[in-house]
Amino acid sequence: MDNPSPLRVSALLGTRHPGIYGNQEGPGLELGESANLTLHQVAFWTDTEAAVKAKIATAIGAETTPGPGQAVIGKRGCAIRIEPMKYWILETIPPTLTADEGSVVELSHARTCLNIGGEKAAELLNHFLPIDLRDAAFPANAVASTALHHVAVTLWRRQPSYRLFVPRGFALSLWELLFESGLQYGVEVR
Repeated sequence: MDNPSPLRVSALLGTRHPGIYGNQEGPGLELGESANLTLHQVAFWTDTEAAVKAKIATAIGAETTPGPGQAVIGKRGCAIRIEPMKYWILETIPPTLTADEGSVVELSHARTCLNIGGEKAAELLNHFLPIDLRDAAFPANAVASTALHHVAVTLWRRQPSYRLFVPRGFALSLWELLFESGLQYGVEVR
């Protein structure tokens, strides 16, 4: 019998080894990967915006959907607004849309989600990202599309850490870049 939802094979398989590395005074960073990422992109047409937003809110178990550059965490999943008429739905089944309402595309195998936490997380990310990551400028549940080492990425500040969505084909090189740069702060790989 076929498994309708096969587990993902990590793009970091054989590379990510749990442990503490670098600065011996204690890790200032925590690096990990969200295993078995469930990610769907929902796009809608201008005249169906209200109906699709209601379906998204219901799907994630929230009262509302996020505004531009924001995320909402519901009882069943999360929604991230990545563009004016596009959302990413995480950790749950996306809403069903008709062709007249919009479209749903499964992206789980196209992205890798890196988790970056610890007291030096913002400092490490600011080595590479042109974003002001101070609390007032990039608070909890803020989302930004940006570039890291010439690769298009999406950054979500999901307290107490950051989630960095990277194209699967670049996951290994970006992981190595973050890991090696983070050694100066001490890195706990999870």
